[in-house]
Amino acid sequence: MWTLYCLKTCDSCRKANAWLKQHDRPFRFHDLREDGVDAARIAVWAERLGWEKLLNRSSTTWRSLSEAERADLDRDKAIGLLIHYPALIKRPVLEADDALLLGFKPENYANLP
Repeated sequence: MWTLYCLKTCDSCRKANAWLKQHDRPFRFHDLREDGVDAARIAVWAERLGWEKLLNRSSTTWRSLSEAERADLDRDKAIGLLIHYPALIKRPVLEADDALLLGFKPENYANLP
């Protein structure tokens, strides 16, 4: 079964959720704030997608971080921030069998088997 990692209040997540339902794709909705996400999963996402892409630097959460938290970012520090502040994860993240998609583009979802 596919898993959609989202925030309930995220517009892109709502669009992805609606698309999956409209196209009868079975999936589980995983709220990043309420359900959390473990370090191992974030590490896999960072490896496969790149931590730079996974980190949402345009988010309100990013802007609310201290200068020290945003300074000298590397993979390990970014993963630590993503674990502590799951709203920093660019969304949605869709785990679909062996595929891993970041963000929502209907054409990318449609191309999944």
